[in-house]
Amino acid sequence: MWELQKILIANRGEIAVRVVRACRDMGVASVAVYSECDRAARHVRMADEACAIGPSAPVDSYLRMDRLMEAARRSGADAVHPGYGFLAENAVFAAACRDAGLTFIGPSPEAIALMGSKAAARATAMAAGVAVVPGTDSAFGPEVSETAVEQAAGRVGYPLMLKAVAGGGGKGMRMVPEPAELSSALRATRSEAAASFGDASIYIERRLLGARHIEVQLLADQYGTVLPFVERECSIQRRHQKVIEESPSPRVSAPLRAKVCAAAVAVAKSVGYVNAGTIEFLLDEDDRFYFLEMNTRLQVEHPVTEAVTGVDLVRWQIRLARGERLDMDPAGLLVPRGHAIECRVYAEDPDAGFIPSPGRITALSVPAGPGIRNDGGVDEGDEVSIFYDPLISKLTAWGEDRRQAVARMRRALAEYEVLGICTTIPFFRWLLDEPAFLAGAFDTGYLDEVLQQRLGTPFFSADVSIQEVAAIAIALQAAGQQAPMVIRGDWRQHARLEGLRQ
Repeated sequence: MWELQKILIANRGEIAVRVVRACRDMGVASVAVYSECDRAARHVRMADEACAIGPSAPVDSYLRMDRLMEAARRSGADAVHPGYGFLAENAVFAAACRDAGLTFIGPSPEAIALMGSKAAARATAMAAGVAVVPGTDSAFGPEVSETAVEQAAGRVGYPLMLKAVAGGGGKGMRMVPEPAELSSALRATRSEAAASFGDASIYIERRLLGARHIEVQLLADQYGTVLPFVERECSIQRRHQKVIEESPSPRVSAPLRAKVCAAAVAVAKSVGYVNAGTIEFLLDEDDRFYFLEMNTRLQVEHPVTEAVTGVDLVRWQIRLARGERLDMDPAGLLVPRGHAIECRVYAEDPDAGFIPSPGRITALSVPAGPGIRNDGGVDEGDEVSIFYDPLISKLTAWGEDRRQAVARMRRALAEYEVLGICTTIPFFRWLLDEPAFLAGAFDTGYLDEVLQQRLGTPFFSADVSIQEVAAIAIALQAAGQQAPMVIRGDWRQHARLEGLRQ
């Protein structure tokens, strides 16, 4: 085992804040990096040191390996934590850290490269004896003709999914319900894949109707121990991007959990995986599960696993990177302590098709109380930039059971107030009252279907009295006066929306 004295965090926002906190808990110095528009960001203010890495656009800052390596050299860091997104799953970056004598807090470059290719990952899972979603066993590069792709699609069967080989985060994916839509979907998928990942290669999977998306968090040390955690349910998705995650899954029984976790461990061991990672599966209506992909990094939704297991995953990432052994009871990690739900709060306007809502946060009131955790990356007065993903916080509620977790999340969402920008908070308030969600009766297509059905219906609608109070508040603000405090808090949401849309 070796000591790590100073960790450079090659990321921004709430995940950088999360890693800074872990460093502080362990008595390790932290170094933040920042672009021009992040000069006064929360993660910069919290870290022990900070290094500028360039202009606001990610391609000129957070995606510049040379500038990140120079920041590590200047600061004297001896390790790099990549967070998630940006260069977190970039094998070249992991190798560059290793070559520079820096400890990369994540898996080896070889494991990242192998599992980063979705086609190669499928082959790895099959070799480990784990079932994969029916589809093509090889990738189709941009030089492969549309006719060849059409023939392969016919063999796979419709409906099907076109997926970028280097994809992730819901990008580079298209559902194709019938042959007539394949051509346009293929062009769009290749274009998005090339723009997002620099690789237009795609592969094909059959679309499993009624399937749920579940995943298994893993920790693995360099001595061959791989520990799986109780599964996460990630089926509430909008356009293939996760919106709500929870643990455990309302659908997974203890015997099924044991089988899924064993399959996840088999895949990780087959590639000699070390550090934190996640194996994702699709679960069909007959409880058959299929390998989907592996994420070779920390997940956005890691707080729900921490909530139901009591394990600090980021702390363990650092411990594993410095050569420690896993010393936890494997059986205890598969028995959830209560239930946890996470809502990804975005700076988006749900009443305008979830378009980003950049701007300055003029007021912020974050929920607290029993069972509530908010992983936020912004403070009052901060600017939500147009340059980055609009995630502003991850709100997690824990309860002794799912019913209590939902009740606490409702309470937290009612307390959560953000002024100056639109957020997805009203959307979550609506969703947590939907009967299908409350019953746990949903699949990966559920949310897109219900959103289609309610097109044009606002997620927030104020009654006349609230509208009157909001109008008075806006008028007072325009006159430079402080709005009076009122007992009913809903006026703030209405005033914010009306002020933004005037």
